[in-house]
Amino acid sequence: MIEIKVPTVGESINEVTLVKWLKQDGDYVNRDEVIAELESEKATFEVNAEQAGVLKTVGKEGDTLNIGDVLAQIDETAPKPEGAPAEAPKAEAPKPEAKPAAQPAAAAAPVTSVPNDVKATPVASAIIADKKVDPKSIQPSGYNGKILKEDVLEALSNPGRKPGISAFSREEKREKMSNLRKTVSRRLVEAKNTTAMLTTFNEVDMGKIMAIRTANKDKFKESHGVNLGFMSFFTKAVCFALQEWPAVNAYIDGDSIVYHQYCDISIAVSAPKGLVVPVIRNAESLSMAEIEKKVLELAGKARDNKLSMEEMQGGTFTITNGGVFGSLMSTPIINIPQSAILGMHKIQERPMVVNGEIVVRPMMYLALSYDHRIIDGRESVSFLVRVKELLENPELLLFGKDPLKALLEL
Repeated sequence: MIEIKVPTVGESINEVTLVKWLKQDGDYVNRDEVIAELESEKATFEVNAEQAGVLKTVGKEGDTLNIGDVLAQIDETAPKPEGAPAEAPKAEAPKPEAKPAAQPAAAAAPVTSVPNDVKATPVASAIIADKKVDPKSIQPSGYNGKILKEDVLEALSNPGRKPGISAFSREEKREKMSNLRKTVSRRLVEAKNTTAMLTTFNEVDMGKIMAIRTANKDKFKESHGVNLGFMSFFTKAVCFALQEWPAVNAYIDGDSIVYHQYCDISIAVSAPKGLVVPVIRNAESLSMAEIEKKVLELAGKARDNKLSMEEMQGGTFTITNGGVFGSLMSTPIINIPQSAILGMHKIQERPMVVNGEIVVRPMMYLALSYDHRIIDGRESVSFLVRVKELLENPELLLFGKDPLKALLEL
């Protein structure tokens, strides 16, 4: 019998939460097969079986475990069961035959619309896909939690009513905060209590950037294999502005101010387990395509809870985009120990006065929250105005200034 212990996941982390068992007590597991999902205060990670054998779980889902605690045991001397492996090929073998082939065909349409963990009859799945119904809004009545056709129709007939909750319900639900949520809470309160935080606002006309994206998105995707988004423009603009106003890219360490000769840009991402902030290293040296690829990679890892500790540590400045959720304006909280954070928001058409005439322009509010202990008002406002200038004149992002002035070294 061998013991599977909670591994060391990083400095200063002493405990983790057992989020979920991916294999159950008594299951036969193969070597290196994932058996459990753990969550530290900064990330979610998986635990693999060190040897093949029969699993004996020790910890329970929701338990808080210390580093080095026994998570499970594996009886490597137990014989590999013969029944289960023999049954699996039999279940898959009929697939090429004519008769079972009709089953996948019937469910083919809703495959991309209905998540794999949602159990529904083919007819119910087809309606869900066609009407774009959120499966979470449906109360299943079938055996073992299966969604039936009648359940979907009931949800469509009563939109807005949450499943399983009767009218005028007074029920409450209490659940334990995850380590990640507790860490986010602690850091946000610490930022409010330990910094002299202030927010300055501006707005940017996104017309030119939107026109560039529309005209070049297909060619950009074809050449680089990634979509041209707004984040690359903002990251480029921020990097030029940070190099011009180094205090915004610095932080306080005791009685010293640490200035950075590089721009490690943290990107706030809303992940399933909570807010995470992965870092784009040396963003000032990356091209637009390289930035977009890195954003896509980090966002994907965040959604899948695959971010490593190294990918979330460090960072000299943060960009957060509340606009994807519809936020028109906000005051973002500094990601300590950094000294500033830029908030992007929803692009909304508004009447603007241009050359004495009222015109409709796609505008975005920008918010820069900064630590007034290290960044003065002149620096913060000038930084934000510079970001605005670069975004409204995207050609400046090539050199950081007017190309003709760059040519003439003016």
